[in-house]
Amino acid sequence: MTAPARITPARIAIVTVSDRASRGEYQDKGGPGAEDWLRATITSPMEITRRIIPDGRDSVATTLRGLCDEGCDLILITGGTGPAPRDQTPEAMADVMEKELPGFGEEMRRASLREVPTAILSRQSAGIRGKTLMITIPGKPSAIATCLDAVFAAVPYCLDLIGAARIETDPARIRAFRPKT
Repeated sequence: MTAPARITPARIAIVTVSDRASRGEYQDKGGPGAEDWLRATITSPMEITRRIIPDGRDSVATTLRGLCDEGCDLILITGGTGPAPRDQTPEAMADVMEKELPGFGEEMRRASLREVPTAILSRQSAGIRGKTLMITIPGKPSAIATCLDAVFAAVPYCLDLIGAARIETDPARIRAFRPKT
C-alpha cells in the first residue's frame, strides 16, 4: 500500500503598502481583510505571510521581487493603486512582472463601479513573474471582497498554467473554473 500523495501548501503573501501603517500610525485593515477572505474561500492547504511596507516604487518592487523569487505562488498587494503621488504600486509591479494580465483590473473596476463611482480612480491589475501570480487589490475589507469575488474563479487555473501550487476553493463561495480536458 502506498502512502497518499503529500499536498504542498500554496505559499501566499499579502503585502500592505502604506506609509502610515508601516510606521504604526494606522491600523492595517487590508491585510487582515484579505487573509480572512482567503481563509474562508480556499479549502486546500496554504501558508499565508503578511508584510506591511511603505509606499514607493522601490520598496514595493524590492518586496515583490523577493517574495516571487522565494517561491510564493500568489501575492495579493493592497494599497498604493490610486492617483496620489505616493501611489506607485502599479509601476513597481510593472518593474517586477514578466507578463501583465489586465483583465483582472478591468473586472475588479467593473465590479467596484457597481458600489462606488470612485472605482475609476483605481489602477488595479495583475501580473506574473516566474511561477507567481501578483494581484493588486483595494485596502478596504469590503472592497477587497468585491474585487476578489469578481476575479478569483480564474486564479486557480492561472496558478495551474504557470506551474504554481494547486489551490481548491469552496464552491459555495467561489467556484474555480478549470476547463474540462
